[in-house]
Amino acid sequence: MVSLAGLNQHVAFALLLTLAAGLSTGIGSLLGLLNRRFSPRVLALSLSVSAGVMMQVSFVEIFPKARAALSLGLGNRAGYAWTVAAFFGGIAVMAAIDQLLPSHALAPSLEESQDQRARSLNESRTLLRMGLFSALAIGIHNFPEGLATFVAALNNPKLGISIALAIAIHNIPEGLAISAPVYYATGNRSQAFWLSFASGLAEPLGALVGYGLLHSIMTPLVQGLIFASVGGVMVYICLDELLPAAQRYGSHHLMIAGVIGGMLVMSLSLVLLA
Repeated sequence: MVSLAGLNQHVAFALLLTLAAGLSTGIGSLLGLLNRRFSPRVLALSLSVSAGVMMQVSFVEIFPKARAALSLGLGNRAGYAWTVAAFFGGIAVMAAIDQLLPSHALAPSLEESQDQRARSLNESRTLLRMGLFSALAIGIHNFPEGLATFVAALNNPKLGISIALAIAIHNIPEGLAISAPVYYATGNRSQAFWLSFASGLAEPLGALVGYGLLHSIMTPLVQGLIFASVGGVMVYICLDELLPAAQRYGSHHLMIAGVIGGMLVMSLSLVLLA
């Protein structure tokens, strides 16, 4: 039986992982503010590697663990059915969030953005609006990601580390997506950085709010449902955001290589941590 002190340590570790994953948006923000030029191929590769990592961990680790937890309480057939339902439920939730939010794209390459300061005031306002909407959209997207990382780390620290790493990698270009347009619209580095940094706080906030609402009913069945829906959320993010952006900034074959590389790295890490 886990003692109260042990539980508190697990909660603190899970929260620390979630915080680290969320605040990696600040790394992307700094890349946009400190570097005059940023290679689109590097951005494309990082996005596709992150997608490979997230899809591999979703299908190979999260989905089977969710099915095992649900099958233990509901039986094999019903457990499998509820796992599938929760997985696609996570996809549906993310699709609904996308429909409710203004569409946002990852930031234009910094090479394209060098002459932004010379543009008209109207264009600067458009860029600022893009950055603010990106911050809003990314912050809301980060909320369920934070809960996903937290619950995974609380249940299985090794799996939590894997998910946190995958989310941290894909949060870096999200930070760039916010800071670049805001900076080139306002010329204010501090404003661009802190807006990007704040959007990452949605992840630990999601963890705290979600845990506060669910911890009293956090049975193996509830954990299984959350795990399965988390897998759906991560796959949706890969298909809707990471892979289209990776192909836009790089070539199709670079994207495929990154995805396979991410899957391989994730697989090797799971073998080593087993």
